[in-house]
Amino acid sequence: MLVAVLAGLGLMRLRQPPLVGFILAGVLLGPSGVGLVSTSDENVTMLAEMGVLMLLFFIGMELSLKAFVATLRPALLIAGGQLAAAMAITFGLKLISNATFAEALILGFIIALSSTVVAMKMLEDIGELRSEPGRIAVGVLIAQDLAVVPMLLVATSLGGEGEIAWFSLCLKIAVAVVVLAGLLWYLGRRPKLKLPFAAAIEDNVEILALGSLAFCFAFASVSGLVGLSPAYGAFIAGLVVGASTLRSPVIHVVEPIQSILLVVFFLSIGLLIDLDYIVANWELVLVAAIFVILAKTFFNVVLIRLAGLSHKTAIEAGLSMAQIGEFSFVLAAAAYASRAIGDDVYRLALAVTAITLLISPAWMALTRTVEGEARFGYEQFRQALAEIYEGQVETVEDMGFWLKVRARALRRAYRRRQAVRKAEKARSADHEPGSAAARSSESGTPAQ
Repeated sequence: MLVAVLAGLGLMRLRQPPLVGFILAGVLLGPSGVGLVSTSDENVTMLAEMGVLMLLFFIGMELSLKAFVATLRPALLIAGGQLAAAMAITFGLKLISNATFAEALILGFIIALSSTVVAMKMLEDIGELRSEPGRIAVGVLIAQDLAVVPMLLVATSLGGEGEIAWFSLCLKIAVAVVVLAGLLWYLGRRPKLKLPFAAAIEDNVEILALGSLAFCFAFASVSGLVGLSPAYGAFIAGLVVGASTLRSPVIHVVEPIQSILLVVFFLSIGLLIDLDYIVANWELVLVAAIFVILAKTFFNVVLIRLAGLSHKTAIEAGLSMAQIGEFSFVLAAAAYASRAIGDDVYRLALAVTAITLLISPAWMALTRTVEGEARFGYEQFRQALAEIYEGQVETVEDMGFWLKVRARALRRAYRRRQAVRKAEKARSADHEPGSAAARSSESGTPAQ
């Protein structure tokens, strides 16, 4: 914790998100650094998983049901588009490499997922978590979390000798969707739920904290036991508490616990970064990480814009989901254990995932700054033109109309001058010696 705090403060002094410091603290303490903490430490792994569950529980509590339902349809379309784009990329790479079908499919799963923890933390830092970008991102990330269940089943089945149980797989997905839809419909049609003993415990911090943790982990455990994602159960528990009269006091007592567990999660990511492998294959890892960040940013922004949302929402939400998610570690480990992917693919997937999580906050800050400067420069240019022509036009659009009027006036003046010149030439030609007008004046005969 001490190393994480110092690293976080150092990154804050450099105007970077502190979570990057937490990841770097994990690198320093892990096998690639001084070796104080091992990647196989079960305590760290358990606390990191609890941090992810607490985050989804917290998101469920803070979520506006009406806003979430409104964004659910575009979120599902965007998540489906992300998966399709990831599959197109990995199967395109398969054509020019010796990767197997299983490796291409699993790498597509890994790339398609984004980090709920990192995305929500970045949106919260810029104050957009409860606005439209945050709602869209939450909807997409929840859809991705639902997709983790079938992805895990496919990943573990591809390495085995048996066939995938498609009926069981589709049944679990249908159950998850029906439960979520039914819960949203039920909670959205009734007033705040009054949980048992709510009046007795709402002012008791200890009972509220312990009860909230028990409620979150109980739902997560049941969800995992029936074959669904534990994160899905934690989110459902958060929705229930968020629709109750205990929402505000529970948020107040749970937030510090969630923050501490999330720090452990970021430390665990740093532990997985194998510097020896990255140094030995730095070109491949660097190109792959940059390609993933750029490709995910591009497709996220395009898909969100195609869903009919604003440019600002597309930029904010798209950048927040540009990294590979924490569940990709679970997918890669499950696929590697079942021998669906080889050792090199597994180590590359871990390295690229960890690096995208590490650089994603800096990438978002840089891109938002550049995009903001570009838009600011354009607005400043418009304002400067308006001020220059303030006496004649009030806006830049008015200036265009004014220029058209001036151009027409100039054309009319030019035509008048041309007509005057022609008349003057005609009169001077008539009075030249030998002209018809001159001869008629000398003889008294009118000219023809």
